[in-house]
Amino acid sequence: MTKPTWFDTNLESTLLAHQSPEDEQGYFVYQLDTLKKHLATLQQQDVIKLWFAVKANPLSKVIQTLDNEGFDFDVASAGELSQVLAQGVNPSRILNTGPAKSKKQLDAFVKKGVGTFVIESLNQLTWLNEVVKEKPASEKPTVLLRVQLQWPDGEKNPLGGNSLTPFGLSVEEWQHIKVSDYPELNICGLHIFQWGNMLSNEKMYSLWGQMVKPLTELANDIGMELKILDLGGGLGIDYLGEGKTLAWQQIISDLADIKAKAGVDELWLELGRFAVAECGYYVVPVIDRKTNYGQEQLVLAAGINHLIRPAITDQPFPVTLLRQSNESSQYFDLHGPLCTSMDKLGHLSLPKDVEVGDELVFGYCGAYGFTESMPFFLCHQLAAEYVIQENKLVEVRAAKPASSYLA
Repeated sequence: MTKPTWFDTNLESTLLAHQSPEDEQGYFVYQLDTLKKHLATLQQQDVIKLWFAVKANPLSKVIQTLDNEGFDFDVASAGELSQVLAQGVNPSRILNTGPAKSKKQLDAFVKKGVGTFVIESLNQLTWLNEVVKEKPASEKPTVLLRVQLQWPDGEKNPLGGNSLTPFGLSVEEWQHIKVSDYPELNICGLHIFQWGNMLSNEKMYSLWGQMVKPLTELANDIGMELKILDLGGGLGIDYLGEGKTLAWQQIISDLADIKAKAGVDELWLELGRFAVAECGYYVVPVIDRKTNYGQEQLVLAAGINHLIRPAITDQPFPVTLLRQSNESSQYFDLHGPLCTSMDKLGHLSLPKDVEVGDELVFGYCGAYGFTESMPFFLCHQLAAEYVIQENKLVEVRAAKPASSYLA
């Protein structure tokens, strides 16, 4: 059996040697050296400012690695803010995003020193102006208005695409304001992001190009000197192994063109999966094997309680058998232990001799794994998280039984 290209075979002996009863319901592993190398490559350009979308993976060791490689941080909740600050990140390097910002939250973020905000509603704009007026900061907060556009060739994806979502406002709604009406704020940027896991350089460039005209016109209409354009993230990972891989240098070239056309001083990207996905793995044992109506099925110790993404997107994480096998492959339906038909991790190819007790390894789990899961249903165990640095497996978060969270 040839291991897939996404699997680092240097890990094989380390994972095979890991025998821990506490991890028999699955665990996550992140290669920090691999992550560091990848991040350094992303930073070898001067076209865009890179932020890390903490929602993708808020593990302390991951944040520390990104911090050391010069990334700033996009946080969308008080919990994410606390986690980033706990790693010693200066609040001046934090961007507050997310559609549900109350006046109380905005006030708390300002008090903790956060000075950059993506504002998603007229209420948020008013509230932030009031917060700063009541307790003036040394510098006016930098504010970007989030815009939601629609395209004639409607398309849906996890971020909404052309669907109506709670992210930001339409151009028409933002045209009701004037920047001069909010004197406590430095409103100098626009944010547009509604396409997730894009896998085509050409399509991304086309979408980015279509954004320039309506956004620059909006800035002019509301009296904004447009200095910053934030294109969010959405850079994809080829989970299905279809050969649809983004070319980073082409992205940089395309963005340099967009930056020039928009006439902005700064262009921002908030990377999540594209920054951290490839450094992560999820290891889980096979509990049962059976055949139903001619279809081979594997039942795993954990499923969407640890990896919910396949149920949300219909795109499974790729998988391989941890041990070596000389058998040919066939397709299996992979199911978890939950009492719902939703608990399926995919219809995926594995060696024919996979058996009860074998361990499977899922790839690209550095993003949207542990914290995007639904761990509490059926009272299963919370997964452990490990990092590998210099070929050493180090536990960062221990597995926890249901008794740790049940009242």
